[in-house]
Amino acid sequence: MTCLNWYNRLFIRLRLTTKKGSIPLGTANLIKKAMFKIGILQRIHDEGIKIFEKNKNFDYEIIDDLSDSNLLNKINSFDGITLRTTKLTSDILSKASKLKVISRHGVGYDNVDTTYLKKKNICLLITASANAQAVSEHVFYMMLTISKNFLNLDNEVRMGNFKKNMNKFETFELYDKEILIAGFGRIGKNLIKKCKGFDMNVKVYDPFVDTDLIEKSGGEKVENFDLAIKSADFLSIHMPLNKDTKNLINSQRIQTMKKTAVIINTARGGIVNEHDLDKALNEKTILASGLDVFANEPINLDNPLLKNKKVLLTPHTAALTNECKIRMAKETAQNIIDFFEKKVNKNMLVNL
Repeated sequence: MTCLNWYNRLFIRLRLTTKKGSIPLGTANLIKKAMFKIGILQRIHDEGIKIFEKNKNFDYEIIDDLSDSNLLNKINSFDGITLRTTKLTSDILSKASKLKVISRHGVGYDNVDTTYLKKKNICLLITASANAQAVSEHVFYMMLTISKNFLNLDNEVRMGNFKKNMNKFETFELYDKEILIAGFGRIGKNLIKKCKGFDMNVKVYDPFVDTDLIEKSGGEKVENFDLAIKSADFLSIHMPLNKDTKNLINSQRIQTMKKTAVIINTARGGIVNEHDLDKALNEKTILASGLDVFANEPINLDNPLLKNKKVLLTPHTAALTNECKIRMAKETAQNIIDFFEKKVNKNMLVNL
């Protein structure tokens, strides 16, 4: 792992002779002498902070003032950083002369300049296994809420219109419906279990995942995304935001989908073109949508989707269950400690 080369270079001449031969001075010897300062950018759950508190070799500072001016002033004192939604530009990172590792509280990392990290050999870690359950449940909440028309029917009962407008609010089953899971990481793998439990037909688009793995999970791998969305009843997006996925779901692709199709995005805003989606919903090109993420967060108050009754909106909270917040905080902290103890879990490492 190239981001750990600094560690090896630093101790290449320090050797410890044992009966078994000459070995590098181990992590334990380093940790006894070292004190690492960690910047916690935005508070994480106390269970994560406790991990630092139990380790005498780590000091930490919680940064609540996330203004550029304060970050520029503070960042130079940190050996490692825990990162939530704060944006770390190259200008800010250029002041972090001691920084060796960033541990992301989550799996997305479009809020950090990865080009700069690669250039400076700064390691980027994510909480790869923490949020799969919570996000996949959120997707299912959206599918059930939309298919059963829960929000409208709840409102009808409260308005005293008990069964008066049933013909106005249609509902449908998930049984035998086709879902296309776009991106088959841990969230997609968790989601497929729930879909199979409801007897849905699952197709998966992910050019980086072997067919055997998808088939063993109960899905069918598709090679052509444009062809696959034409038959999908549900499209659930689980991709990172990058130059290849930005505006992936646009007017041209939406036009090819079923009029009864539902688009759900719990990945990153910007993958779905919001203007095109709003237009498609208004023109009944597709049936509905569920969005937990937006191109601009917080969402702009003049965004027309806020007034569109055919889209279910949540404020980027799919992963913020009580249980998931604890898992992410603990993994975020442990990733930092593992890095300095030279025990990085490769599944947490972003290959920059």
